[in-house]
Amino acid sequence: MVVGPLTRCLEDPEAQSCDTTGVQSERSPHCVTARRHRITRWVASVFFATASVGYTVAQPAAPASGEAVATELPAITPAMKLAGEKIVQKGTAGGAAACASCHGAQGEGGAAFPRLAGTGQAYLLEQLGAYASGGRKNAIMQGVAAALTEPEREAVTAYFSSLPPLMAKNPEPAAKPADNGAWLATRGRWSDDIPACAQCHGPGGSGVGAHFPPLAGLPEAYIAQQLKDWKTGARPPGPLALMPAVAGRLKDADIDAVAKYYAGLSVAASTPQSAEGSGATVRKEAAQ
Repeated sequence: MVVGPLTRCLEDPEAQSCDTTGVQSERSPHCVTARRHRITRWVASVFFATASVGYTVAQPAAPASGEAVATELPAITPAMKLAGEKIVQKGTAGGAAACASCHGAQGEGGAAFPRLAGTGQAYLLEQLGAYASGGRKNAIMQGVAAALTEPEREAVTAYFSSLPPLMAKNPEPAAKPADNGAWLATRGRWSDDIPACAQCHGPGGSGVGAHFPPLAGLPEAYIAQQLKDWKTGARPPGPLALMPAVAGRLKDADIDAVAKYYAGLSVAASTPQSAEGSGATVRKEAAQ
């Protein structure tokens, strides 16, 4: 099988070792290396591009319109975090259910619900906006997000993003090719143009910056469903449409393996501060 004109080796300056026509077997070591360099630069460009605009987030102009606009994030204050904690614990008068009932009071997540503690505010706001507009589907979250006002969304996400994140307890063991999930997560599969998950989500699935959330310890079924949704177009593409491009190259067995790998990573709080203590700190800061 030969590569098409858009994936010729000569697209890449480092691929001059390919033949003079730029057409070689898809599995040619030279072409695989060239694609690897190209994708590495692509992933890096996505990372730096999203990092440079970390102060913006796509939000719907109105929940019914489904149109997103860039909004500058407000500065997170102790009062904002305290307001967010109250919503997390008790819900709102507008009908939004308490976040704690599914995601835990400290954003620790549950058997089927993702952990939110320590996840970037910009990412969380973008997801609430997508749920409210109907761009991202979930029977529970669409109703909750639509019931939250913009200041309430900002408060809730400020609270969750300020909580100590959970990190992988132990260093990742060296991946072996036979362990498909670990290999894809830490090494990728360059012959299929699949970069390693760790290139954006960090070692141990710890998350990177405002737009690449942590993956370690998330529910296996949740991770698998998100990858399938990106693959089918059921979930908004996110920064520079990175995830649909990656998920679209994954086989169902790959998705299951990666989800199992990240769900199996043991996590612990990144600071010795207890869950109870972090809430007390929010209230202490608000009183000052």
